[in-house]
Amino acid sequence: MMTNCGAVILAAGDGVRMKSAYPYVMKKLLSKPMISWVLTAAKKSGIPDIAVVVAKPDGMVAQFVGDECEVFAQPEQKGTAHAATHAKAFIEAHKNGNILILNGDSPLMDAGSIRNALMHHLEAGNDVTVIAARVEKPFGYGRIVRDHNNGNFAGIVEERDASGEVKRINEISSGAYWFKASSLLLGLQNTKPRQNGESNLVDTISWLLENGKKCDTSSAMSPDVVLGANDRSQLHELNHIARMRELETHLEAGVDIPCFDGVVIDPDVVIGMDTVIYPGTILRGKVVIGKNCKIGPNTIIENSTVGDNVILNNTQCYQSVVKSEANIGPFVHIRPNSVVGEAVHLGNYVEVKNSTIDMGTKVSHLTYVGDSDVGKKVNFGCGTVTVNYTGRAKFRTTIKDNAFIGCNTNLVAPVTVGEGAYTAAGSTITEDVPDDSLGIARARQVNKLDWCLREKK
Repeated sequence: MMTNCGAVILAAGDGVRMKSAYPYVMKKLLSKPMISWVLTAAKKSGIPDIAVVVAKPDGMVAQFVGDECEVFAQPEQKGTAHAATHAKAFIEAHKNGNILILNGDSPLMDAGSIRNALMHHLEAGNDVTVIAARVEKPFGYGRIVRDHNNGNFAGIVEERDASGEVKRINEISSGAYWFKASSLLLGLQNTKPRQNGESNLVDTISWLLENGKKCDTSSAMSPDVVLGANDRSQLHELNHIARMRELETHLEAGVDIPCFDGVVIDPDVVIGMDTVIYPGTILRGKVVIGKNCKIGPNTIIENSTVGDNVILNNTQCYQSVVKSEANIGPFVHIRPNSVVGEAVHLGNYVEVKNSTIDMGTKVSHLTYVGDSDVGKKVNFGCGTVTVNYTGRAKFRTTIKDNAFIGCNTNLVAPVTVGEGAYTAAGSTITEDVPDDSLGIARARQVNKLDWCLREKK
């Protein structure tokens, strides 16, 4: 069905409406730019070729999509038809097929609505098929106007051109259209600019209708797909809709979310059955969480994997792996490239960075483990620091199985603590500690009698 089909995403607008220095399509829905959602919908629908019309060939949007799409620049924004004209070469490459036009600021468009519209488009032999929906608040959207005699599609009237009667119509255009590529090229060639210099696709569709081409609508699977974000208030509304959709999806999959307050889950997140997500939890990017976990409250996990039966309480975890049965928190920071092993305990105010901590190790509180390789069943006393940076270079610390690190130990890398070895509390270890040995590195205590009395005088 998608043979010789292509999609053109219109994304050349600036951030003026959002009062932002960033292009409007780069504003985020959950933690992904709006255009990323549109690209995902197009790909999931099965469209093999995608082009994006941007403002600058070397701008932020072009850099974001350039590796996976053809990019065309529209330096001056003069309407949607004007934008599509800049992708003329892409449309001509599909002249024997069909072209989907999408808006980069309509992130809730879904693959099902795209496929259904194409199926209707092909079966009806349409030159244009408009993806439409009925909404409660049609203000600001183009209204679908129909023939009073037969109910057939008669055109799209934009808000600024609508009379009082037309404004009461609640069937609106999503701004997404399937065109026969040859009809689109013909229509763009004959679309005349308006008085303000803009040429829009609604005028292209009007010209096609007037010249005997077949135009119709296809109903979207949800009215939400037509919603766009022209300002931050509308973006907030879209974020709420997207957030609730994701939460409902996970509830249906067997995840417990007893309170929705502050819970934000990205669409790429996978969560196992019987896991509980507590308030204030944010799951961003590609996150996989196993079964029977307790996540939160006030926890951030980003691009990480979490095993089964894990507790993450008031924890931030980035680009790392936490294996099954780990018990972590509160107030723990797991920085990128870390692996926390099975049944590891990380307690209050522990930070781990670019390190591996093997099974059964306990790091109870107030400890920094950076650039380290820690074995099984190691015990860290309070206040331990792996001193990994000399001011010029970073080195690794190795702690082998069953070692015991005394409170307030500084391990100055590169250094190794052997298997079953101990370090005495308060030591600054600068040399390797052999297996089954005790490393002591502190000065002998000296008491200066009556020193305080003398100093007071």
